[in-house]
Amino acid sequence: MNIFERIEKIDRRIIFLLVAIAVLLPLIFKVRMEIPISEPVKKAFVSVDTLSSGTYILISVDYDPASMPELQPMYKTLLMQCFEKGLKPVMIVQWPLGLPLSIKAMSEMAVEYNRMARAEGKDTVVYGVDYCNIGYRPGGVAQIVGIGKEIRDYFESDYKGTPLDSLPMMNNIHNYDNFALLFALEAGSMGDFYVQYANARFGIKIIFGMTAVSAPDAYPYLQSGQIIGLLGGLQGAAEYETLMKKPGFATMGMTAQSWVHVLIVLFILLGNIGYFINRKKRRS
Repeated sequence: MNIFERIEKIDRRIIFLLVAIAVLLPLIFKVRMEIPISEPVKKAFVSVDTLSSGTYILISVDYDPASMPELQPMYKTLLMQCFEKGLKPVMIVQWPLGLPLSIKAMSEMAVEYNRMARAEGKDTVVYGVDYCNIGYRPGGVAQIVGIGKEIRDYFESDYKGTPLDSLPMMNNIHNYDNFALLFALEAGSMGDFYVQYANARFGIKIIFGMTAVSAPDAYPYLQSGQIIGLLGGLQGAAEYETLMKKPGFATMGMTAQSWVHVLIVLFILLGNIGYFINRKKRRS
């Protein structure tokens, strides 16, 4: 039995094992590959990075655990960028299951930044003064339109139940006019509503962070200027990490993903070569 006959009859569990190894090795040993930067991601990064200290950003966290591997790295990197630039992010949530994810990432990045800030002798960030999370409220389109008039009509308190007027950073914040831009992290259709109402009616600038399967649908918005930047899937998250010079889960994930793609292509090539060689032998 030649090598190609062996490959044809290989136990599928061996293939599963090789795929698992290809995924785990880059993650365990933190192997990094070069990440090319696309123009939509660069535009998104520059739009945030050029804002002056003290500027407010509205971040909409609209995804659930199923989309977390793609969107959570974007969210974390964005928060770190805001903290380093002295921006004031305000988080809202349109998906109920997105609330615990938004709180978890917010808390983790605040702790990480404060640890780094203390080591470098910089000011730390304080909840309610430098950042806040006003949580989830039902309402959908009506809420998006309502925020354009007065945010307190839907969000009277933050996710802890603290009245917005008790948070120092929210004293003079009332509607979209008080935010430099909206960064919407989307796993569904809420992004369309933000474009149709928040941008078209109230003129707020929008950046999208989307799952890889949804990102292609947003390119018409980018080309028409209705959004000013776009991050698509794990690749977009890895590009944003690269621009921040803080490689994280997305960067490692892209390496693992690339290794598995190479392995699968290799299996396909070997399988096809073996098939044609063995078929020729059978005929002869």
